[in-house]
Amino acid sequence: MAITGASEIFSSSRLNSSSGIRRDEIKQLARRLQQVSRNGFSKVELRSMFTDLTFNIVMRMIAGKRYYGEDVNLTEEANTFKETMKEYADLGGLTNLADVFPIIQCVDYNGFVRKCVGLGKRMDLILQGLIDEHRRDKDRNTMINHLLTLQDSQPEYYTEDIIKGLVLIMLLAGTRTLSTSLEWAVCNLMNHPAVVKKAREELDSQIGRDHLVEESDILKLPFLQSIILESSRLYPVNPLLAPHLSSADCTIGGYDVPAGTILFANAWAIHRDPTLWTDPTSFKPERFENWKSEAYTHMPFGMGRRACPGEGLAQRVMAVTLGSFIQCFEWEKVDGKNIDMAEKMHTLMCRVEPIEAMCRVRPHMVDLLSWKFGFGFPKCFPNCFLKY
Repeated sequence: MAITGASEIFSSSRLNSSSGIRRDEIKQLARRLQQVSRNGFSKVELRSMFTDLTFNIVMRMIAGKRYYGEDVNLTEEANTFKETMKEYADLGGLTNLADVFPIIQCVDYNGFVRKCVGLGKRMDLILQGLIDEHRRDKDRNTMINHLLTLQDSQPEYYTEDIIKGLVLIMLLAGTRTLSTSLEWAVCNLMNHPAVVKKAREELDSQIGRDHLVEESDILKLPFLQSIILESSRLYPVNPLLAPHLSSADCTIGGYDVPAGTILFANAWAIHRDPTLWTDPTSFKPERFENWKSEAYTHMPFGMGRRACPGEGLAQRVMAVTLGSFIQCFEWEKVDGKNIDMAEKMHTLMCRVEPIEAMCRVRPHMVDLLSWKFGFGFPKCFPNCFLKY
């Protein structure tokens, strides 16, 4: 049921209807970078910016709200939401010993269960508040309103709990995974300036300098798509993918696996398998030029019926964000040193330290980034024309 609902809200038509949100948030991020780098190279810390970007995109798609960034009024509602999401991230990175030693389940070691129950109740109040607010205002083009419309026609299917579950899945799976993927991709680009140069040449030739890259341009940028594929191959943020349950007795690699067994697919190992990939530990986007997908060789989002339904959203945000970074800015390493690619496991596979880089806006992009009305109209454009 949840997979069907998620597929519905992540459908191409639904994503197309929310493209303006993603375009606006990515441009706001680009303008933040422009402001700090217009007078020359400036050091920027990107992890927090990517977190703000992805949470604002997803929350605007879900509920039409912005809770993150320097220009957001920190209301009690925004603070409560941000604190709750941080708790989810912190708890998700902890190990519950009772999962390994069931005999201590009655003890609630370190109060883990108590914390989870309390956090679940607080999140339920937040989600219920968003749903109730949308019931009072049904004119918003948001995913919650879309789900409430589906509830009207299929009440036995789209129950209140199912709607809250779908929203929570989007928040947990569509924000930090995406921001972490962006961070890995930028790290790879920073360490490979020749790749950046080739991508910039593609952008300048295919997009030009009179407008910023948009989702409709992605198909014209095969090398940019190859960069995303290669980064997700080397650094899948969910290296073991999501756990799966065998629905029947089966045999895997010569091992008998009974029904009901929890299984993990080691995507990290598959992506670096020398029998599947040439020079597997090197960052070479060119390997994906004219690449024909082969089953079970590249699976950062999983495969089959249980694959991540948010892949389409992730690909769009990744392409336009990275494309904007390359098109609009020049990048250099801090102190000229290669970026350390050391990784750690928390809830996701992320870098040990947040990425810092030297950034400078490209001179011919200053005016374009200063335009007020999205990716099309300059400040001086007569307001009367915007009414039509």
